[in-house]
Amino acid sequence: EVQLVESGGGLVQPGGSLRLSCVVSGFSFSTSYMTWVRQAPGKGLELVSVISSDGGVRYYAGSVKGRFTISRDNAKNSVYLQMASLQLGETGQYYCVTGRRDPPIRGEGYWGLGTQVTVSS
Repeated sequence: EVQLVESGGGLVQPGGSLRLSCVVSGFSFSTSYMTWVRQAPGKGLELVSVISSDGGVRYYAGSVKGRFTISRDNAKNSVYLQMASLQLGETGQYYCVTGRRDPPIRGEGYWGLGTQVTVSS
C-alpha cells in the first residue's frame, strides 16, 4: 500500500517560515519525481514545486520562487518544502504527490492527506 504522510504545517505569522515534510512508503520513491501542491480555501489545486528523482532538477511556481526550497532525501524516502516569507494568501492545505504533476489533478499520482498551513497575524 502506498502511503504519503505530510507534516510540519501550522499557524505562522506573515513573514514567518515553516518546513513541511512528506514521508513516502510502498512506492519506488528514489526513482520518482515528487510534487508539492496546495489548495487555498475555496480555490483549486495549485502546483507549488517539483523535484526530480535525484534532486538535480527543481521547479517552482513563480509566486514562490526565491522564498520556497524543495529538497529530498532518498535514503529516508522523504521530500521537504522549506517555506520562508510566508504571505497571507498562502493559507491552505499542502499536499505531496508522486510524480511530476503539472497541472495537479486529483486521481493522478498518489496523494497524502495534506498538512494545513495557516498564515495569519
